[in-house]
Amino acid sequence: MKNIVLIFATLAFVFTACDKALLEDDLASTNPMENFEYLWTECDEKYSYFDVKNIDWNAVREEYSAKIFEDMTEDSLFNVLGDMITELRDDHTNLVSFFNVSSFGVQYLGQDNFDWRILVDNYLGQDFYRSGPFSHDFLDNGEIGYVRFPAFTGTVDNENLDFILERYKDTKGLILDLRENGGGAVTDVFNLLGRLVDEETIVYYSRIKNGPAHDDFSEPEPAKAKPYDGIRYTKKIAVLVDRGTYSAGSFTSLATKALPNVVLIGDTTGGGLGLPNGGQLPNGWTYRFSITQALDLNLNPEFENGVPPDISVLFDWNDSTTDEILERAILELQ
Repeated sequence: MKNIVLIFATLAFVFTACDKALLEDDLASTNPMENFEYLWTECDEKYSYFDVKNIDWNAVREEYSAKIFEDMTEDSLFNVLGDMITELRDDHTNLVSFFNVSSFGVQYLGQDNFDWRILVDNYLGQDFYRSGPFSHDFLDNGEIGYVRFPAFTGTVDNENLDFILERYKDTKGLILDLRENGGGAVTDVFNLLGRLVDEETIVYYSRIKNGPAHDDFSEPEPAKAKPYDGIRYTKKIAVLVDRGTYSAGSFTSLATKALPNVVLIGDTTGGGLGLPNGGQLPNGWTYRFSITQALDLNLNPEFENGVPPDISVLFDWNDSTTDEILERAILELQ
């Protein structure tokens, strides 16, 4: 965890320095080509996943620079610049103006695999428990615990986790449902992981883009799950994921690959394993994009394209009474 905190501190320093530099008066310009060149160069020198995603950024420059002309409207310029950085295929990449925000929409690369109403109507009932950001209850005649976690809100606390893990301590297994979890606070990831391990465990590595070349990175730093000094759950756990599982959800999914008691079930996640940073264009619009890489235990960054499940299952939308992914998890934990 210490190494992750150091990475966050470094990112904060980078952002502060970048922000200060970008707000200098001599950078102010509404010229379309100047703003285009500025954004293209910032991405070229600082974005972290060109090689992993096999993106020819020079070809992108040639394509989109041809769409820039002197008297174009702000709306037209925004569409060109927003479309250009969408070529990075990364939902940690956005252009923000006072009138619009660009985004990629990685969740649409796969089918929808979650319906809360089906869960409530056919599995949980309406009297399930709500503990902070978690919704939870027993399944399979009390043999299995189900915990729904829809977003990493930064509000995971020991009181909620103590209650949940005490309630399900005698079950055969636990289901953690991260489908359509778009991410949030990475600190929540380690609060959760600390409840699932009995010893300090390296779960992945991180490195920061630190030079202008596409392969300029710092040395990998380990991210470690440290056991919580209190109630933990180290029986078998099924984590449910889909394309809507993004950012902190993908970090959690990647970490499960290092935990022998955890199985990942569902569809490939949406990725989002690069921490974002950004700044301001000369015309005042702001932007962000990924400037780090998360690496698996073999120091491979490929999971940015999505963390694959251990067991692949998709939703059948012709049956509104069954959650196939949940059913497969129940079967795995029996």
